[in-house]
Amino acid sequence: MPLYAMPRPLQNALRTSLLNSLCRLTNTALATLLTASLPVTITLAAHTVEAQTRGGTLNVVVTPEPTTLVNLATTATNVMQVSPKVTEGLLDYNLDLQPRPLLATSWDISPDGRTYTFHLRHGVKWHDGEPFTSADVAYSIETLRKVHPRARSTFANVSDIATPDVYTVVLHLARPTSYLIKAFSASETPIVPKHIYDGTDVLANPASNAPIGTGPFRFVRWVRGSYIEYVRNEEYWDTTKPHLDRIVVKVISDAAARSIALEDGSVDIGGETPVPLSDLARLKAEARLGIETRGYAFETGVVRVEFNLDNQYLKHLAVRQAIASAVDRDVIRNVIYYGYANPTSGPIIPGPYADPSPSPYPYDLKHANALLDAAGFPRGADGMRFALAIDPFPGNDAYNRIGAYLRTSLKRVGIALTVRNQDLPAYLKRVYTDRDFDMSVHGMSNLFDPSVGVARLYTSTNFRRGVPFTNGSHYSNPEIDRLFQQAADATNEAHRKQDFLEIQRIVKRDLPDLTLASPQYVTVYNRTLHDHTLSADGTASSFADAWIQR
Repeated sequence: MPLYAMPRPLQNALRTSLLNSLCRLTNTALATLLTASLPVTITLAAHTVEAQTRGGTLNVVVTPEPTTLVNLATTATNVMQVSPKVTEGLLDYNLDLQPRPLLATSWDISPDGRTYTFHLRHGVKWHDGEPFTSADVAYSIETLRKVHPRARSTFANVSDIATPDVYTVVLHLARPTSYLIKAFSASETPIVPKHIYDGTDVLANPASNAPIGTGPFRFVRWVRGSYIEYVRNEEYWDTTKPHLDRIVVKVISDAAARSIALEDGSVDIGGETPVPLSDLARLKAEARLGIETRGYAFETGVVRVEFNLDNQYLKHLAVRQAIASAVDRDVIRNVIYYGYANPTSGPIIPGPYADPSPSPYPYDLKHANALLDAAGFPRGADGMRFALAIDPFPGNDAYNRIGAYLRTSLKRVGIALTVRNQDLPAYLKRVYTDRDFDMSVHGMSNLFDPSVGVARLYTSTNFRRGVPFTNGSHYSNPEIDRLFQQAADATNEAHRKQDFLEIQRIVKRDLPDLTLASPQYVTVYNRTLHDHTLSADGTASSFADAWIQR
């Protein structure tokens, strides 16, 4: 009977017996056995695996270039790609968002859901040699609540943070918060050293650009416009990791050049769909490269056009309805995303909380023109009614292509659209600080719960000038505020679902933004790289487990 046809317990027993026998064989006998015809695949000595896993430099591509190296005050995905290499969270999460120990070795949640107790790992040191303690955790969470775009919502119900000893942190909540246990990853709630940040302007602290963490890699240098270098932390608390000697994060602004770098091996991995979607078919056919779609549980979200509701034209609902009616989502999905997207018309991704109903504004150019006529915006002699500008999020080919499509589509209804491109700092300043924009196109993650990932975009208290990835439209609806708060407090899933469904119906009607699709992100990697996607953070993980086969 061949091995694969045997019952699984018998297979395992046979493999164990054979492996034990192999350890006692002479080289000659081993060679004889390995040339025999027994159809068995055996994983040989652990020493061979160790030789493969230890050492080497991992070259990663990230685009656009991060504006900072610690995600203390930003939710930019390019920053989240680099920060966790140095700065850790209390917990890690598997691909199904189940929590695992990291800086916290265990945790307890009280029966009433209002007390979270974290027991911290002993003997952890910051990269400058100072001990990691509960004071660092308490300081980090309090600071995040002040400066992080989402933490105000995430930790809204936390009324007190206690540190009864150096290895214990207790969060007291005013109300139960069912999603909170999913909020402690390095990419969402980074733990930073209190002794470095306390008493300073955290937004200007130089440590955010030369980070000091507890993670598996130490920061070495940042050559702006070129690369960021990290080296193995020889004092890491997990003495078996990391396996890599070094990580070099390369900044390659040109999308075609990123594809070439992956093909010629000068880059080993890139996440967040690092190449033009038109190149994926070719890269898939390359035997040395692999495509991974897992590891985006935290990042899955929607692509949206956000309207500046303070604009003289866009403040009119009829104008926004006309723009919505001029957009063909099938073109967005099939042409711009090459099918790597799920159709959706609301802010919540397809899943248990999504409203499956179609957009109340289907593609209809005749209706769009009629809306604009009725709203008092007639065509001029040149056929145009008025002009707007759109700002695509930098570094993403799909967003630029969406901008180009909208320029063509809106011209058909008499709106002259200019597509503006700029680097990331200029984009963030224009949209969130100066508010010198009409429309922007970008992706926004739902994160681990809509009460955090979606609420930040629509609640009136999250209109925070100068804070990226918040309520950029300046949308304000008391009913939306109430429903999001109600959903955040609810512990009954059926009630939460009803709240989220009602939120989506209102947002679709009010149109502070226009949801286009829910993209499927991909990671492109060299097949010599192993264990790069083991958590819900994907390439935004620490890479402590990653190793290169040599």
